[in-house]
Amino acid sequence: MSALVPPALRFALLTLAALTSVPDIAPMATAGELPAIASRQRTEKKSFTDAEIVDGFFKTAFGAEYHLAGRVDRIRKFDSPVRVFAETDRADRKAQLAKVVADIGDRVRHLDIAMTETSEAANVRVKLVRDRDLYRTITSFYGAEKAREIRISLDPQCLSGFRKNEQFEIEHSDVILTVDVSDFTFLDCAYEEVLQSLGPINDTASVPWTMFNDNVSMGYFDVYDQYILNLLYDPRIKAGMTVPEVRAVLPEVLADVRAWVKQVNGLRD
Repeated sequence: MSALVPPALRFALLTLAALTSVPDIAPMATAGELPAIASRQRTEKKSFTDAEIVDGFFKTAFGAEYHLAGRVDRIRKFDSPVRVFAETDRADRKAQLAKVVADIGDRVRHLDIAMTETSEAANVRVKLVRDRDLYRTITSFYGAEKAREIRISLDPQCLSGFRKNEQFEIEHSDVILTVDVSDFTFLDCAYEEVLQSLGPINDTASVPWTMFNDNVSMGYFDVYDQYILNLLYDPRIKAGMTVPEVRAVLPEVLADVRAWVKQVNGLRD
């Protein structure tokens, strides 16, 4: 999918996120210091029914907003430790990305994810580019024809995609983020695209609590999406599972996920 990935796209999936109407916020170092994020956290919905959680899980873990090839009716996830490499000369943005990755690792119980300093050790490559270089980078990843389709149909500000094998295990993901944006926009893109590169690649406009909704801007890892990622990475949910297979094990998985999300976020009953 990129210069470092074999050109065959038989099992490739691509998802895009366009963020065009976010607040203009002065640069700040961390998410906790951003007023726009703090205000969202204060009003965040944190209590959900089983049906609300399951609905969002199925709508994001199956399907794909934009895909190049391959079936999208199966669970897709990494079945190995995830190592993230940042390709950038911006130390500040790299540090922010590292905090995003660490936060995801802290909140998803069965996901082994961390940064790595070498591209050879990575199975997630995050390329951080200037806005003016975004489409040049997309073209280098996907070719001129696909880049034109992406620009015309979605006009993204950031995007991610992954390559999976015949068992629907993700083998490699690519993420493109722009660096010359506000801190809010950068963090919003970083969380959404890194999380989607792990498997829940389908955007949905029908779930109002998820960042995988193009009408929702978060800038942090919200409780609802923690439910989705913890369900996906529970060992009982396996790559290649169909909807009926997932439904058969979901009740016991959801009970354990609820306990974990409650613990890690200090939620009340």
